[in-house]
Amino acid sequence: MDYLYQNGYTQNRELSWLRFNDRVLSEAMDETVPLLERLKFIAIFASNLDEFFMIRVGSLFDILHEDPDMVDSKSGMTPRQQLDHIFEAVRPLYRKQEVLYSEVEQQLRLHDICCLGWKELAKNERACVEQYYEASIAPVLSPQIVDVQHPFPHLANKVIHIGVMLKHKNREIFGVIPLPDALPAVFYLPGSEVRYIRTESVVMEFVEKLFHPYTVLEKVVFTVTRNADVNPDDEIFADETDFRQRMKKVLNRRSRLAPVRLELSHRISAAFSDYLKGKLRLADNQIYTTSAPLKLGYVYGLISRVPKGTREALVYPPFAPVWPGSVRRGESLLHQIERGDVLLSYPYESMEPFLHLIKEAAADPSVVSIKITIYRLAGKAKLVEHLCSAAENGKSVTVLIELRARFDEQNNIDWSERLEEAGCSILYGFDSFKVHSKVCLITRRGRNGVQYITQVGTGNYNENTAKLYTDLSLITADQQIGRDAAAFFKNLSIGNLYGEYQHLLVAPVTLKSTLLRLMDGEIAKGENGRITVKINSVTDADLIAKLSEASCAGVQVRMVVRGICCMLPGVPGKTENIRISSIVGRYLEHARVYCFGAGREERMYISSADFMTRNTERRVEVACPIFDPRVRERIHQLLEAEERDTLKARVLQPDGTYAKKDPALPPLDSQQFLMEEAERQREQGTAVGSPSLLGRLFQRLRGSRDRRG
Repeated sequence: MDYLYQNGYTQNRELSWLRFNDRVLSEAMDETVPLLERLKFIAIFASNLDEFFMIRVGSLFDILHEDPDMVDSKSGMTPRQQLDHIFEAVRPLYRKQEVLYSEVEQQLRLHDICCLGWKELAKNERACVEQYYEASIAPVLSPQIVDVQHPFPHLANKVIHIGVMLKHKNREIFGVIPLPDALPAVFYLPGSEVRYIRTESVVMEFVEKLFHPYTVLEKVVFTVTRNADVNPDDEIFADETDFRQRMKKVLNRRSRLAPVRLELSHRISAAFSDYLKGKLRLADNQIYTTSAPLKLGYVYGLISRVPKGTREALVYPPFAPVWPGSVRRGESLLHQIERGDVLLSYPYESMEPFLHLIKEAAADPSVVSIKITIYRLAGKAKLVEHLCSAAENGKSVTVLIELRARFDEQNNIDWSERLEEAGCSILYGFDSFKVHSKVCLITRRGRNGVQYITQVGTGNYNENTAKLYTDLSLITADQQIGRDAAAFFKNLSIGNLYGEYQHLLVAPVTLKSTLLRLMDGEIAKGENGRITVKINSVTDADLIAKLSEASCAGVQVRMVVRGICCMLPGVPGKTENIRISSIVGRYLEHARVYCFGAGREERMYISSADFMTRNTERRVEVACPIFDPRVRERIHQLLEAEERDTLKARVLQPDGTYAKKDPALPPLDSQQFLMEEAERQREQGTAVGSPSLLGRLFQRLRGSRDRRG
């Protein structure tokens, strides 16, 4: 395909992602967000940025070494130019994070939540911390100097280190102290208030003692970020015939890849900086200095230590996903689904009905088999317990578990071993193709032969993230979909990527081609054409070009794109009929929905796939049609609420920036509205997205307009 950047309506993927992460950080600026939640947004921003450097920046360095002249089709930049733009774009984000962290930390002190420096400790507190240091920290530290007999050590990825320039007998040498992961990140001081000091701040005070008799000239806290983009299909792993063993080797190798970033707690001398740059082979623009903590994972534990009365004022009001009003408790779920499709909308509705379904199937004598694809699981998973029970009850249980799920590899390896021990058949997927689909198939013996119950979702079977991510899960007894799902699992079991399906769209074969064909159908309608998409990312060049073609034909295209979006909307003559918004709020927007047309002729799908080339061409993904009119209506109502969001939604501009919606519009936080609807459902026993939802939404918007007017 011709380079899209020449058409003037695309932007670089990585810079688009950085703008999205900036929006995550901006939630920490919002004073309507509770204070501890603002601190969490800062931690989420930092974690996102860590992964971005490990994967995206790491992969760009790989491309730079292999093909330095490769040109990005969305921006026309070479790998080196992309890296330079990234390093420049990240620096102001560090400054923003630094300022926000300081502001939030100062405000938390008003609530007796204090992150202290050594000089702020009272005399008795210093004695307490010193006692803790001598008993629990010093014994596990391993300070090292670097000289002829002591080579420069391996600095592990994202481990906090104390770097020191030392002087002894007129010579200067480097010393380093890694802080083992086994050490708690912070030490909480005794007392009713939440007063704590970070472990690196404690160790910094005892550096002189640790390196005696050397003289300490400079000291700094630092972390090294390493490339983590390891491909398990590389030749280095080819001799390992068991894929699980291969992945264990991949995880070991990842920890030793080349550095891509150095973070420092404060400025250091040019000589000290040059030494670290030389040893780590980094350029100036890969070094970032920040007064904010270099690791913020401790934030989540901190929140749990805040006294209940204080915590309630500083976090979001508690919300528990509701049991869907459309599902009767105490009645067989298998029988209920036979009567009609069930749609679960996470996190407003609970994942429990699906888990109950698997538990029921595990014990039901009519159930012959359960088959499922798993990408990510929680650390503790009821789903695994139920699948193991099914296998132990004599059911045929087949689990395709993707061992290459980024940063969940070890967790999935552990679960695969547990499932295998229980008698489940374990599959690992395909070489070079991750299995990212979310499909479960229950096969039963019925009066009229084999019957299928199929579940297809937009998100993982992770019982923790189902409370934090917005996702959709369809459970249906439609036998057409069931037969396709049965064929899908048969093809997975024999390693066939190129199966044929009547209704399911399966990547890498039919999903993309069908989407393009459906878009062509709307293009043929001209100004009467309609395309509505809710998705996480848009990078696929063919789909972007086709959406532009649709816009030029007059088709009205409405998209909710949470994160990366390489397509720029509103460009005259190119994308002027495309409107794109993005929602960042309390929950991570994660559902994927595609709609083509309107009214009775509309084609609607839910899917595991984003509009990214990796999803459409290099992964096994599934999109499932929505046939049930009630379910279609529910999904439309959810989309309508997001379309009308004015408080958390931002509108993507033709220059790639985001803008707030017109302040004259009625204020609406779609996630808050849907939580309130879920609470109403809990009280009244109706479903989120029931026919009255839109009526209440419009009533609220009219009420807001009247109060303004």
